[in-house]
Amino acid sequence: MSEQSSYSTAEIRTIALAVIAGVFFGGVATGVAFPTLPLLDEKLVISAVMLSVILSANRIARLFMNTPAGTIIDRVGARKPMIFGLFTQALAPFGYIVGLHTPPTELGTVPLLGEVSLPGVVFILARLFWGVGSAFVFIGAFATITYVTTSDNRGRWVGYMRGGQSLGFPTGLVVGGVLTDLASMQTAFLAAGVLALIAGTLATLVLPDVHGGADESRAAKLREVPALLAANPTVVLIGYGNFTVRLLWGGIILSTLARYASEYGLELSALGAAGISGIVMGLGVLTSGSMTIVTGWVSDMVSDRTLLTVPAFLSMGAGFLVIAYVPTIEALLGAIVLVGGGMGAAAPAMLAIMGDLTPGDELGRMGGVYQVMGDVGLSLGPLVAIPAVDLWFGYRLTYVLCAALVLSCLTIVSLPLLRNPDVSRTGVKAD
Repeated sequence: MSEQSSYSTAEIRTIALAVIAGVFFGGVATGVAFPTLPLLDEKLVISAVMLSVILSANRIARLFMNTPAGTIIDRVGARKPMIFGLFTQALAPFGYIVGLHTPPTELGTVPLLGEVSLPGVVFILARLFWGVGSAFVFIGAFATITYVTTSDNRGRWVGYMRGGQSLGFPTGLVVGGVLTDLASMQTAFLAAGVLALIAGTLATLVLPDVHGGADESRAAKLREVPALLAANPTVVLIGYGNFTVRLLWGGIILSTLARYASEYGLELSALGAAGISGIVMGLGVLTSGSMTIVTGWVSDMVSDRTLLTVPAFLSMGAGFLVIAYVPTIEALLGAIVLVGGGMGAAAPAMLAIMGDLTPGDELGRMGGVYQVMGDVGLSLGPLVAIPAVDLWFGYRLTYVLCAALVLSCLTIVSLPLLRNPDVSRTGVKAD
């Protein structure tokens, strides 16, 4: 297992802070795009469908790059691929700026997509760069943190890393919206690019070269994910938990919250459905990020990190049931704390368990598989969310089904891991 760390506490702190800075600034730069990109359809001379493709291009690229990125990291180590990823991410915001100044030349009409313009193509390419870079950044961050830590201190640093990733995105939403209003979209994109460059520079100066040397014959491609999962049943369990959490939080909640508030006439002071959904999601993200940091630290003090997933999944399930049966603003605020807190507690525990169980020369591949399953959930969630509440089940039954899905993790994830003797860590102590 991954217990070969020979780094001092000070060295671990320095390396981890560089990794956390990378994922945090990456999250900021991602968040900056969301208040601005949805406003560009007329400026870019593109259809609404084409705009949706631009918004999802990074996720599609990352889905296909996760497993190759993991294989590369196992083969050559995490340092160079992660630095490559950070600087590749930095190209995206500057690509947005190029797109803003690209002549709005129409290239033609494509079936399903509608009108396609030259600046639209530039934005798609920029988002694809972002997706490729983010695959290397996340998997490289996981591999680096796991390699330089041990099971005695891994949980807290994985928690800090996930917390930085969680808090970066809402920070970017604020930065992007404020800079766009006070200055311009170009200023917002420029700020995102500069932050991403700072993260890449910091990583270049600090990150060590760790855990290269995997057999070249053990390369992984997206189509080989099922075989990898079959050979690593524990990763299947953890991956299912990651898929479920991402599907419900990044898919169902994010896609339906504003419509739910509108459907039930929820109001808060002068705010309507959109304002309420923004406040509720912000509260959920802050709760999730804070709980991620706390849970990571606590997981180093218990004999089995899996114990923390039980209250986490119960909390998420209870939150969805409250949303389903008590459609009031007060209940919604309380429910989102339960859901966000549960997600924040489950994510670092599962990631730390995977780090505990994964050999050092497989951290990249297994991290890639874990990320693939999360990205499938993120991609599938928005596709099924709106039809579920509008056409198939309605709001109440949809959220009840969400509760049932997350509670299924108790039997599919928590119970098997609790029975696995390799997961238990005897004699743990705070570092």
